Amino acid sequence: MSPMEPPVMVLGISGSPRRHGNTETLLDAFLDGAREAGGETDKVVLRSVKYSACQGCNACHKSGACIIEDELVPLFDRVLAVDALALASPIYTMGITAEMKGFLDRAQYLWARKYLLKTLYFTREHIRGHKGVFISTAGTGWERVFSSAFPIMTAFFDITGFEYYDNVIANDMDRWKGIRNHPTALADAAAKGRKVVEEIARIREAGSPVGEPGPQTR
Repeated sequence: MSPMEPPVMVLGISGSPRRHGNTETLLDAFLDGAREAGGETDKVVLRSVKYSACQGCNACHKSGACIIEDELVPLFDRVLAVDALALASPIYTMGITAEMKGFLDRAQYLWARKYLLKTLYFTREHIRGHKGVFISTAGTGWERVFSSAFPIMTAFFDITGFEYYDNVIANDMDRWKGIRNHPTALADAAAKGRKVVEEIARIREAGSPVGEPGPQTR
């Protein structure tokens, strides 16, 4: 990464209700790798954020704004400002947690701006230079345990202008007795964090206007 370039900004959002559990630990390893590659990282734990679920009132379909005034709207502003976004949720009852789903659903006002009101859009170059990663763990060893989460992440990354870059997932936690006993998961997560930052830096150095336009409003 050129010393003249601003650092790659990486935000991790943990949707686990359990602090420092398997998924948050995997997220921490990813963020450690991102820092090692020169990225500037931050982490938000949704359990500590005061917010309400989407009310389904559809007011944002007309105004483009959420009527709920809580700590999520500033968090979405942060999401739109970073270069890489890692969303972390364990699998509970074959899906993402209530904390993560409640957060994602509140992006409805951004969906309304993008698809109904046409006041928010992202250039192809912007999307190419902004990477989204899904991080997850599951107790069961069933290979399809993460399948229900993938389309949800696809939709959110699309709404917020990120390329869905990759997954960092580890199942069979019950057998391994926790993520720290898994033979490769933490190292793989750190390697993925490094790769994401290096890829964004490479795109910048190639001359793509990453981060210059940002999310566009009309």
